[in-house]
This record gives sequence, structure tokens and C-alpha cells, in this order.
Amino acid sequence: MHITRTRPDTRQGPAENFAGTVWIDEIAAPAAPSRLRMFNVHFAPGAHTAWHRHPHGQVLHVQEGEGLVQRRGGDVESIRAGDTVWIEPGEWHWHGAGPRAFMTHLAVVEAAADGTTADWDAHVTDYPA
Repeated sequence: MHITRTRPDTRQGPAENFAGTVWIDEIAAPAAPSRLRMFNVHFAPGAHTAWHRHPHGQVLHVQEGEGLVQRRGGDVESIRAGDTVWIEPGEWHWHGAGPRAFMTHLAVVEAAADGTTADWDAHVTDYPA
């Protein structure tokens, strides 16, 4: 067993992948052979990701607040503290805070062999107001 007590470096979500103010802490990235990555992501009201997909899927666990998630071709779904969402491998989706509420979630992914954790696409054009 290995306990890590280092403090993560908080970084702002890049504008090419996020709309609004988003802060990201990478809280787990174990050494190879593990490809697990865990992020704590803080979204200001109305902030959200662009469309993206993950090579091995993604688990989102909402820690606080209220948010939204949408799979390409599906309805916008509300999520709130305590909810856990599974995104299938290769499934295009976006997620973020509701228009009037902050939202924080844990995001867990497995990186591809080349280290890639996400493929990014266009910004969401019809985000609910």
C-alpha cells in the first residue's frame, strides 16, 4: 500500500475544452503499469466541458452541487450530489454545472496506452439556460 499526501496543483480548465470557469485537480495518477487517473473538477454556474469521449469510459461522482450531463443524441440529464454516472468507452458527451449552481465531481478514467485520457471535439452550442 502506498499513501500519497502530496497536494495537487490546481489548474484552470483550458478554454479550448471548457466553457466558463473550471478548476481541475489531478488527485491520482499511479505509476505504470496503472493507467488510472482521478480528477476533482470544480465548475462555476453554467461552466461545462466541450463534447468529448474517453477511450475506456469515465465514472463521474458528483460530490456537491447540481449539474447536467448529455450523451450525444440523448436528452440533457440532471445530476446532483451523491449521483454516479457511467459514460461508456468512446461515447461522446459533455457535463458541467447547472446554469445557476456550482458543481464538483470526481472524474475517474483509464488512460489509453499512449497516455491519452480524452478526445476533444466542438463546444456545446445549445447549453440549457
